Amino acid sequence: MDEQRLRALSTALDIEEVKEHLQAFEQICIGGAHGGPIGKLDMASRFRWLTATRSTVVQCSKVHPGFCKDANETLNRLHQQLVL
Repeated sequence: MDEQRLRALSTALDIEEVKEHLQAFEQICIGGAHGGPIGKLDMASRFRWLTATRSTVVQCSKVHPGFCKDANETLNRLHQQLVL
């Protein structure tokens, strides 16, 4: 997480709170007790919960399937285009 870029968006932003929210998403993705009640759900249910429009903080568009030949290359390209 680039704190300097976040501060450029808002000087009043609580960076620690953002980190906590992101860590919660990570723990839910991993699954298990550390992810709370949602983390205990099966993988498909956790995915549906994380991608539900009403439950998201990070999501900026609807979830949609996609195809590619090299998932790692595609992820890196999208990260460069959309995040950095």
